[in-house]
Amino acid sequence: MSTQLDAAAIARVCLHDPTNFSIQHSQTIHRLVLLQQWNVPADSKVLELGCGQGDCTTVLASAVGEQGRVVAVDPAALDYGAPYTLGQAQSHISQGPLGSRITWVQRPPWTASPLFPPPLPAKIRPSTQQCSPTAYGISPPLSSSFPPSVPSSSTAALECRKPNSDSNVRTVLGPKRLTELALAAGWQLESETRVPGGEGLLDGQWEVSTCLSSSFEQEVEEQVSDERERAVILALRDACESSLEGIQGGRKGVKAMDVWVASFI
Repeated sequence: MSTQLDAAAIARVCLHDPTNFSIQHSQTIHRLVLLQQWNVPADSKVLELGCGQGDCTTVLASAVGEQGRVVAVDPAALDYGAPYTLGQAQSHISQGPLGSRITWVQRPPWTASPLFPPPLPAKIRPSTQQCSPTAYGISPPLSSSFPPSVPSSSTAALECRKPNSDSNVRTVLGPKRLTELALAAGWQLESETRVPGGEGLLDGQWEVSTCLSSSFEQEVEEQVSDERERAVILALRDACESSLEGIQGGRKGVKAMDVWVASFI
């Protein structure tokens, strides 16, 4: 894997608003930091689950080189996403210099249950040399990144009560549970670490804004009939709002959560 990958060049391959290039650039830099924790040799064949609009896909495609391949899978509908849909973003990347290295696959999700991963690690074990899951660390070490873990839990508490959810957050699986599932499937933990959210990552602010929006509260009222369950979700939302008081800059001071990165062999 080349250690000289150009973040700006890769970011420009992604569909983005030129007037806000710094947002895409920060996302790409973050993926490159994650890539440093993975062993992705040139000419590799990589299966990426949850590719979304391709922020990490382009980084992986750059790492594997011209002879490598990335199969990028996501359950979301191609008309999902804003300001650009998955279909628009993926099509844009396909027409660029990395397009020939990427195969996009849109498939319905297995299920949004927290029990869904067990068959997955077992199924890919025979044909895969390495499994490298990433997930939010759930328990961030810095107070300024505390609020994003609360709205994520709030969103999951709401979405798990919907019979059909298209949210990015539908359930919560932390590093400990993911490790247990991988070990049970026969994988061995080679390494793990936590990568802090870098400067310019706005994911934490986006999560907080979604949780505190009037539409979130309206969805809770419409989707959750049990008053006790509704109270739990709204209490999490209130905790998110009150925690902002301890952060310099309020919402704009919120940092993204740390990301847990592991390698199983």
